[in-house]
Amino acid sequence: MSWADPEVLWLLALLPAAVAAFSWNASRRQRATERFGKSATVEPLIAGRAQWWRITRAALMIAGAAFVIVAFAGPQYGSRTRVLRKHGIDIVIALDFSKSMLARDVHPSRIKRAKAELERLLSDLDGDRVGLVAFAGDAMAFPMTVDYSAVRLFLRDLGPMDMPVGGTAIGKALIASKRLIESSNAGRVDDNGPDRRSKVVILLTDGEDHEGDPITAAEELKTGGIKVYTVGIGSGSGEPIPSYTADGLLTGHMKYPDGRLVMTSLSPENENTLQEIASITGGRYVRAEEGTVGVTEIRAELAKLQASERKARRVTVHENRFALALLPGFLLLLLEAILPEAWIVRRRRRKA
Repeated sequence: MSWADPEVLWLLALLPAAVAAFSWNASRRQRATERFGKSATVEPLIAGRAQWWRITRAALMIAGAAFVIVAFAGPQYGSRTRVLRKHGIDIVIALDFSKSMLARDVHPSRIKRAKAELERLLSDLDGDRVGLVAFAGDAMAFPMTVDYSAVRLFLRDLGPMDMPVGGTAIGKALIASKRLIESSNAGRVDDNGPDRRSKVVILLTDGEDHEGDPITAAEELKTGGIKVYTVGIGSGSGEPIPSYTADGLLTGHMKYPDGRLVMTSLSPENENTLQEIASITGGRYVRAEEGTVGVTEIRAELAKLQASERKARRVTVHENRFALALLPGFLLLLLEAILPEAWIVRRRRRKA
């Protein structure tokens, strides 16, 4: 037996005072009656059975109050295991929007295929908060949300031509993802204290980092308990980068000033960088295969984290039994309220 609010039980100490008050009032009534003397009129008022009738009502009131106090203290007996409300995990999608993602070595293009795979990922999520970091030479972050339709809208509307700074800065994207997760969790608490839900960054890129230090950024994410799952997109042989006008018309391929085609590839060096980022943070590296960008494998990893999150929130709770005390308390007080104090007196007067 345990109590949800044991401090309430101190109110039981007031009941002896209530008994004393009832006794004093009964004694005062007895003395006042005796001053009138015994007569045919007064005798029914001081009859023993009438006195016991008042004592019965007082006992009902005190017993009812005692049961109500016990009920409010929250008696608990027995226990069971239950899963607390699912919080899900925090996921930031860091998607490369550099112009090299326009390459078509993944059909129909790297960027379009990545978006399609991410929409499939979003359709599988339930209760997980998702944020988006779009990056090229700089990074733009969109707030964490459980409104997946809003995330889909961002993905559909953005393209490499919308990025204000060219190039690829993986390190900046990782730091922006870390800040997005930290800002969304500032001041949040769960049932056991500070919110400690799993935090994940899914980095999709062709790996061509032109500035910054992504390895140092990965170390920072590791200190924040953030896992990074990296997806390398592209072929190792090299692919020309299409060029488009501002209104989206294909004009050919990007070229250097000397007329050579600008080629992009997922080189072994780029893959090594992505593998190291994943290894440092406890994540996993996946290389895009023919016709996909590896999000299916990442989804399987997220499912493991979600299962672990639910298991960690399985707790033992005590069964509340307050109703077992509240019901008799209510019935006793109701009975006391409907009993007429002068019922016996009226009956005796009718007999007289």
